[in-house]
Amino acid sequence: MSEMVQPLAPSALAAKLQEGKLPFKTLNELESLSGILGQERAVEAIQFGVAMHRPGYNIFVMGGSGTGRSSYVTSYLKSEAKRKESPSEWVYVNNFKDYRTPKAIEFKPGQSKEFEQDIRALIDGLMGTFPAAFENPNYQEQKGAIDRVFNEQYETAINRVERHASKIGVAMFRDASSVSFAPMREGKALDEADFATLSDEERDAFQAGVSELEGMLNNELLSLPTWKRISYEQLRELNLETVKEALDPLIEPLFNKYLEEEAVQSFLKEMREDLDKVIIDQFVDDKASDNRDETSRRAMYEEMYLPNVAVTHTSDGGQPVVYEPHPTYRNLFGQVEYSSDQGMLITSYRLIRSGSLHAANGGYLILDAEKLLTDHYLWEALKRALKSKTLKIEHPYADMGLMNTTTLSPEDLPLQVKVVLIGSRDIYYLLQDADPDFQEMFRVLVDFDDSLKRNEETELAFARLLKDRIAKEGYSDVSQKGVARLIEYSSRLAEHQKEMAAKIGDVFELLGEADFNRQLAKDDVITDVHVARALAAKKDRTGRVAEKIIEEIVDGSILLDSDGEAIGKINGLTVMQIGDSSFGAPARISTTVYPGGKGIIDIERESNLGQNIHSKGVLILSGFLGHRYAQKYPLDICASIAMEQSYGYVDGDSASTAELCCLLSALVNVPLRQDLAITGSLNQYGQVQAIGGVNEKIEGFFNVCSARGLTGTQGVIIPKSNVINLMLSDEVIEAVEAGKFYVYAIENADEALHLLTGIEPGVQDAEGNYPEGTLSNMVLNRLEEISKLGHEDDEESEDESDKEKAKSDKDKSDDTKKS
Repeated sequence: MSEMVQPLAPSALAAKLQEGKLPFKTLNELESLSGILGQERAVEAIQFGVAMHRPGYNIFVMGGSGTGRSSYVTSYLKSEAKRKESPSEWVYVNNFKDYRTPKAIEFKPGQSKEFEQDIRALIDGLMGTFPAAFENPNYQEQKGAIDRVFNEQYETAINRVERHASKIGVAMFRDASSVSFAPMREGKALDEADFATLSDEERDAFQAGVSELEGMLNNELLSLPTWKRISYEQLRELNLETVKEALDPLIEPLFNKYLEEEAVQSFLKEMREDLDKVIIDQFVDDKASDNRDETSRRAMYEEMYLPNVAVTHTSDGGQPVVYEPHPTYRNLFGQVEYSSDQGMLITSYRLIRSGSLHAANGGYLILDAEKLLTDHYLWEALKRALKSKTLKIEHPYADMGLMNTTTLSPEDLPLQVKVVLIGSRDIYYLLQDADPDFQEMFRVLVDFDDSLKRNEETELAFARLLKDRIAKEGYSDVSQKGVARLIEYSSRLAEHQKEMAAKIGDVFELLGEADFNRQLAKDDVITDVHVARALAAKKDRTGRVAEKIIEEIVDGSILLDSDGEAIGKINGLTVMQIGDSSFGAPARISTTVYPGGKGIIDIERESNLGQNIHSKGVLILSGFLGHRYAQKYPLDICASIAMEQSYGYVDGDSASTAELCCLLSALVNVPLRQDLAITGSLNQYGQVQAIGGVNEKIEGFFNVCSARGLTGTQGVIIPKSNVINLMLSDEVIEAVEAGKFYVYAIENADEALHLLTGIEPGVQDAEGNYPEGTLSNMVLNRLEEISKLGHEDDEESEDESDKEKAKSDKDKSDDTKKS
């Protein structure tokens, strides 16, 4: 006879911290711990990834949110980047030979702003020098001399023609752009009326004179283009010389200052050539008055000559560490903006806007993988940039024909950046499978664990991390009991007595809510009482559905017994997940058994509600039954298993042990205790395996029993391998201590059957038989009965078949005789 499994002691139900175990009274006695708790593997990986400078060693940080992965990686990168040399700065400048392709100039850290100030000073000089240089008396005198020479040549030629016209009696008239002739009489020009009174001979003489004068005029002005060209060249030389004399003192210091900067020298030369043309066009020959407007003139100079600073660094600032919270194409790669001018879109190099890659160039760029992958084009563009090591600004959809406006093509920049992607495990494995380039480009995996070992060292480190948090957030001090309660909560999150959850964000959230409760109570220190209140309040906020289910069980809407006995019915334990809250809810499992050959029918699977793992559990149950009980007689049974009043999808194999007990109860008509609920995954040899959500499952059945009133016999049966995962609430532990509730831990199905039926399962002897009166013997006897029943049915069927055959033969014989 085997002994019945004994309930667990209250001390085994949670890993409580004994008072005085922590070496402090409050957190103020400790030094702060900033950084990450545990995660040695991840720390070594990030150190390797930062130190490795070969191509392709970008970093993927993998782990759950709230583990401190982002804050730690950012702080570590910043601490390492400070010790490195600051990268170059870049500015975009006008390309005077092709405005559509602005050039990029590289500067040492801190120089780009200085260069911008130098160009601003040059523009200030231009505003002060021009148009004053052209208003100088010396310039005006030389310009007047050039104009006089041309005018004198012109006047001399015209005067000769005018004198000859006077001799032949023709009047000549001049205006600004033309010469005309009219007949004369007695020294006066005739008007049209007088001209009509002239005789034909006089008219013919006038026309002959005009023809002669026109020919003479053409001969005299034959050299006019040459005079104009000479005058223009002289004036051009004068203007250029004037500009040179005025401009050289302004721009020469820049040439000297940036003597060793080849790109700057080239830009200054091209700018100087452009300035010659622009200034002369503005101020020579009395151009339009708006060109003389100082505001518009300064704006024009800035739009053409002022550099567009793309990225700046300080000389002692180290390498940049940039986090881009919203990775779009424009935010990463920059863009060319447009402005509207009279309804038209126009742009220039001054409207180039840099992106996060500009800012992070020469350092580190941190991105959220999930946000990055929402745009396939963006992911491909980032890979292209990293492979080619060039930073190109272009319209993201230009290749798709979605960009019709003329745009700029700024010069590409050399790109040297280490990209750090932060994402979940699912995204990492998805990229590995779906993108062959991913493994080559992100060779460093920083894997943040979901939990860490719980021991005296990590508990103290955890307390120091809490000290750092209360200092940053301005929370009140925390007592030893308060810290102990937070450590226990962390183990509850980890679902392990010897571990703590790495998801420290949830603990920090609870700490903040506990401080809020402290303020309401007007206490000075956060204690375990405030933490308990915060937990209760959080449970209440998210507990509407759980409470509704308990109410429906209590009022009978959901059928579930928590006392007495029943055949073919058992209380299983489930976990429901709604939003960020999970809770346990007991569910009745029922089974019917009858002779037949269909085997075990999973009603959940047949109705398309049972998911793959649940169906697997039922199939394993069939394997165990066949191995254990069908060695002598076949399993000639039909059994239907259902999770009652379940109208959604059912998954997981944690109900397979309960289903076995329920099936055997229905098979041999042995009642099961309804004051016990059971969970556990069964293997084909009858061993009970660990399941998830054990704490929520136990508390779910406890809450139902508590709502109805604890009888002192109620409890739950769990796998023995789950004992290490127990971190039950104080409510359950107190009930266990008072002898009102029990938790049993089993290793195999026999122990579960013993607890639920009170009948010894029995041990098989050498011949494969079980002792009389044991549950296994009852099962074998029942299977033998069903098997014989099936055999008798087969014999009856054969007898009926023989009779039918004999009758048929007799009928055929009679027919033959008649014929």
